[in-house]
Amino acid sequence: MEYFKLRDGNKLPVIALGPGAVVRKEVLPYAHLSSNPIVKIGQEVVNKLIYEKESLVFINNVARGINLGFELIDNSAAYGSSQLVRMAILKSNRRREELFLTTRVSNTAQREHRVRDEFFSTLKAFDTNYVDLLQFHWPVTDIYVETWKEIIKLQQEGYVKTIGVANCNIHHLETLYNETGVMPSLNQFECHPLFTQKELVDYCNEHGIQIEAYTPIARADTRMTRLPLMKRMAEKYKKTIVQIVIRWHIQNGRIPIVGARHKKNQMADLDVFDFNLTDDELKAIDAININSRLRYDPDNCDFSIL
Repeated sequence: MEYFKLRDGNKLPVIALGPGAVVRKEVLPYAHLSSNPIVKIGQEVVNKLIYEKESLVFINNVARGINLGFELIDNSAAYGSSQLVRMAILKSNRRREELFLTTRVSNTAQREHRVRDEFFSTLKAFDTNYVDLLQFHWPVTDIYVETWKEIIKLQQEGYVKTIGVANCNIHHLETLYNETGVMPSLNQFECHPLFTQKELVDYCNEHGIQIEAYTPIARADTRMTRLPLMKRMAEKYKKTIVQIVIRWHIQNGRIPIVGARHKKNQMADLDVFDFNLTDDELKAIDAININSRLRYDPDNCDFSIL
């Protein structure tokens, strides 16, 4: 594994595994339970069985990913899967100290001023006494500065190695620094060839803020994958278009967070260290940008649903 050195002197692997939530409540067969008590019990049993089945799949997938070579595990308290991450680590052949664990403060904990309580609950679920990276999930309006101050305290107390943020635009980052004098060491946000966020990327690079990119392959959007340019590069290097994009991120100094669940895809996502794109190829991928955001806009979204 290769690593990026951060402004705080710590290091992180250049690629992360982001398993996400086990299963979202809204996709369960009975997301909305019946008002009939008997029917409701049956619906709850079905939901529980599905959740338990998906939990086992989650554990197996993450454990396999760790065994294949992933070291940085992306996670958030909002996902409700911290204990399953711990179980995956126990099932893998790696020790916790060999891995880099991330957690993020949920929007709910921010609104309810339970940042510390949620964090220590996550530590317990991970069965560890520290995390390698702590962030907040979103810059919740009028609250995120207070959250950042709590995150700083947790680092000062020795519970966190690196502190960062997620989904912050330039004005968020400047507000955090102006209010606390502490600039985040890392910012995680949506970034891919269809949405390169050049201004934000340049700002982070200029201020020594490590970038993590989520939705890094643009969900394999056909507006990217059908391009002759991408097909030519894939053919030239005998790689897939996804591998080309992952390499583009890494060579630009960003950590792509991939969500591969199947062994074949996990192996492919890690098989990106035996070639280098040329400067012209990197610039050509940059030029694909059409400012197409695929996820939420932190300056225009309802944080209560995230």
